[in-house]
Amino acid sequence: MSKQERHNLIRQLVAGESIASQDELRRRLARRGCGVTQATLSRDVHELRLYKGPNGYAAPNGNGHMEEEEEQPTVGEVLSSFGLAVRQAQNQLVLRTTGGAAQPVALAIDHEQWSDIVGTLAGDDTVLIICPDHRRASSMREKLERMIG
Repeated sequence: MSKQERHNLIRQLVAGESIASQDELRRRLARRGCGVTQATLSRDVHELRLYKGPNGYAAPNGNGHMEEEEEQPTVGEVLSSFGLAVRQAQNQLVLRTTGGAAQPVALAIDHEQWSDIVGTLAGDDTVLIICPDHRRASSMREKLERMIG
């Protein structure tokens, strides 16, 4: 199955069913003859700009294509869905996320262009947030913790 066909199938599944996790999405894809690794599925979720809402995964406008006038989920929405915890180490924060969510979370944080953040680095389930100093890192940690809930 081509990447385009897989993306179309993911869009159909997300639009038609409540899917609570990437593992559940992976299993449903497999039942439809599309075996995919967790890493590939994480990339697909990121490329399709899927986000996890109260009813599971959803596409930005229902089909995975962003309309120009349509807004992306806010950093608060992304953190409440994918954020798990944040810890501080001097002027750095380590933000834990659900598996495969670190890159979209880092992107949402970067788009905020907060002056208290110098930059972010994302892995699979961890975002490193670098702040200019200890005081601003502490303030940002508190802000992120409120968003995580």
